[in-house]
Amino acid sequence: MAHYNELPVYKATYDLLLAIFQFTKEFSKEYKYTVGESLKKETIELLTLIYRANTRHQKADVLQIAREQIEVIRLLIRVMKDIKQISLDKFVKINQAVENVSKQLSGWHKSVKSS
Repeated sequence: MAHYNELPVYKATYDLLLAIFQFTKEFSKEYKYTVGESLKKETIELLTLIYRANTRHQKADVLQIAREQIEVIRLLIRVMKDIKQISLDKFVKINQAVENVSKQLSGWHKSVKSS
């Protein structure tokens, strides 16, 4: 079993967290301390779920929760774009990172369910 911080999905999620820390700096005060903090917390929780999934024998349930978590993150980012807190260029970049994590979680979940 790979160490959790060596997993590609963990690395991709960590990179997503770093990107979120960067772009939430530019949010207006109204959103920085509400939605911005929620985005950070949700992404940190996703990292925790990836750790849990990697260390448990029953991974499927944890991975299902992780897949739900990435959808919450995707939704919050989309809302921030729609209310003009994120430029379209930044949205495209961050959404690619979210999609990358989502695909990896989905693939991991499917492989666990089939074994």
